[in-house]
Amino acid sequence: MIARTGTRARAGALVACALALAACATPHVKPDDALLARQGERERVLAGQPDWQLAGRLGVSNAKDAGSGSLTWKQDGDAFRFSVHAPVTGKTWVLAGNAHHVVLEGLREEPVEGDDAAALLDRELGWHVPVAQLTEWVRGARAKGDAKIEFRDDGLPAVIEQDGWTIEYPDYDATHQPPLPRKVFASRGDWRVRLSVSEWH
Repeated sequence: MIARTGTRARAGALVACALALAACATPHVKPDDALLARQGERERVLAGQPDWQLAGRLGVSNAKDAGSGSLTWKQDGDAFRFSVHAPVTGKTWVLAGNAHHVVLEGLREEPVEGDDAAALLDRELGWHVPVAQLTEWVRGARAKGDAKIEFRDDGLPAVIEQDGWTIEYPDYDATHQPPLPRKVFASRGDWRVRLSVSEWH
């Protein structure tokens, strides 16, 4: 299981503070037709690149608890492998599957299975993580359905609001085309999901 960090309330407060500071770091630009068209084209390019991999760190918290660990995420179309390693405990768990079937290994003696990744994480870890939508959000794209979006002054997404979540993008890696986020901060109520990406492939 991912290592828990410090006092629960303090950890949640620190995460909330970091999110607030990040939100103030870059001015937001309201969407216009040109920016929305540019984002639509960006999302079409990303949709044409369904196989990717990232490495970095993951943090998840609510008002009571928090945890973090190193993350390797491999996406192959709608199939994924999500591996999290906690350096403090030395434990690793792996969530793998697709939109219809998922398997979680490393938390119990035997693997556990389900038909929804988010529901399985909620049941086994007590985490509320929107895995399906995060597959799009992590690359700075909107998931299916209605969404609100604001942009940075360079035309890249600054904030996406969708399905009750607010996703903030304080930093991008411009060595990729299109540029990909280095940091992704998602929040909904007391829940915070933080991704810091060190490598994109």
